[in-house]
Order: sequence, then C-alpha cells, then structure tokens
Amino acid sequence: MKIVGKRKLWFGISGAMVIISIILLATLGLKLNIDFTGGSLLEVEYTDERADITEIRASVEDAGFVEGAVQPSDDKGLIVRQATLTEDRHQELVAVLETFGELDELRFDSIGPVIGAELQKKSFVALGLIFLAIILYVAFAFRKVSRYIKSWKYGVLTIVAALHDIMIPLGVFALLGHFTGATVGTAFVAALLTVLGYSVNDTIVVFDRVRENLIEDGDGHFEQTVEDSVNQTLARSINTTVTTLLALVAIYFFGGETVKDFVLVLINGIGVGAYSSVFLASPLLVEWRNWENK
Repeated sequence: MKIVGKRKLWFGISGAMVIISIILLATLGLKLNIDFTGGSLLEVEYTDERADITEIRASVEDAGFVEGAVQPSDDKGLIVRQATLTEDRHQELVAVLETFGELDELRFDSIGPVIGAELQKKSFVALGLIFLAIILYVAFAFRKVSRYIKSWKYGVLTIVAALHDIMIPLGVFALLGHFTGATVGTAFVAALLTVLGYSVNDTIVVFDRVRENLIEDGDGHFEQTVEDSVNQTLARSINTTVTTLLALVAIYFFGGETVKDFVLVLINGIGVGAYSSVFLASPLLVEWRNWENK
C-alpha cells in the first residue's frame, strides 16, 4: 500500500482537520465546567440506605442541575458539585435529593476551581519538560541511524504527531460544547494525557521499525525503506486500534453517563492517533529529509 508516496494527500487531510479545530476553538471555545470555574458544593447523608447513584444523578439532571457532578460519599453520603447556586436553587436541589429518602445536610459551601491558574501554568511547564524528555530519549535511542537523518528529528516528529492528535479532540469538544453543552474538566485533561501517551507509543513503534530497517538495509533508498517499514507495522497498528476502540465504544454505550465524555475523548484521540502514526509522522520524516537534501 502506497502511504509515504501519497504523503501530500495525508498532509492535506491532517492540515484541514487541524485548521478546522483551531477555527472552532477560536470562535466557539471550550465550555469549562466547575473544575475550572469553581461553584457550589453540597454534602448530604441519608438516614437510611442511599438510593442507586445512577437514579439520583438522573433526577438531579432532570431538575436542571446539569453542569456539575454527583458523587457517592461513604455508604450513605452524597456530594453534589454544581455551578454557583443561589439559595433558592440550593433548596431546590435539596428537595430533589429528599425524594430519595430522609437526609441531613452536612454542608453547603462555595468552592474555588480545582484547576487554578497556578496549576494550569505548572501543568504547561511540566508538559514542556515531558516533550523535551521524549525528544532527548528518542534522540538517544535512534543515535545509530543519525547518519541518515538526525536522531533528534524522530523525537520532534513524535511530538508533532502527538500535538496533532490532541488538537482534533479539542476541536470536537468545542463543537459539542456549542451544540450539546458538553463541558471539559479534570476528566477531559486526564483523557488528553492518555491520548498523548498512546500517540507517542504508536509513533515510536513505527519509527523503531524504520530504525531497524535502516540499520539492516542502509540508506540506499530512504523513502522506500520508510514505506516498507510503515507497511510492516500497518497491520499491528490497525489491530491494536480496532480492539481498543471496540472496548471504548462498549464503555461509551454501556458504562454510564459519568464516563461518556472521558471515553469520547479517548475514541477521538486514539482513532486520530493511529492515523497520524502511520499517515503523518513517517511521511513527515521523508519530507523533512528531502527538504534538507534540496
């Protein structure tokens, strides 16, 4: 299968997806939940056995409290986090919870954002250090083929593919936030980090086969060597991605409402990650080398 030979087609597809995602983020933005914005926290404890948490969540959402989270606490307790509530809305929420049994209200507080400005700053710094560590590690691992193309460039292209895989879910959630009210919070960040790890791993597997073939065959036909390497790992990439996506789709439909957004990010990111590892990272490697030769 010609993959590297048709790289301009894949570059066009990837470029279009990234540009659309950037436009959606710039125009619609992401709808942040209370993990970023802060809000109100209500903690209650039922006198008798607590009802099924799924039923409680459904009733709370049906009453219009859709922006936060409902979490169990101990055997009989319940913690509800919502956007900032007035006293009237506070009492309405308590009334909804009382339909499931007699309860004691333990506290009702205003809370700050879980992900504050300082934590966001530190997260970006940490992410930058992680990217640098990946580049250095890949440069060291691929040092034996640096005479064909500098080993650090494998690391740079690994990061480029990972950023590509993160941008697409961001654009998707900007669109979903506008039309369906989907919000992003700590679970969304965790899902993006999971996608990042998957993408890096998948790209390194393909590059590692390129490295092995370069050591064995030399640099006589660099583009053909990369083409062969991609095709040799194609079945592995497809099988791994399909089996992973099958599990994620099952969780999405049968795992409950609380994990749907998290799983949706993974479905988008892992699907795009499999595409970028095969159709973007390796063709970029060939394009970069050809550009240097010119």
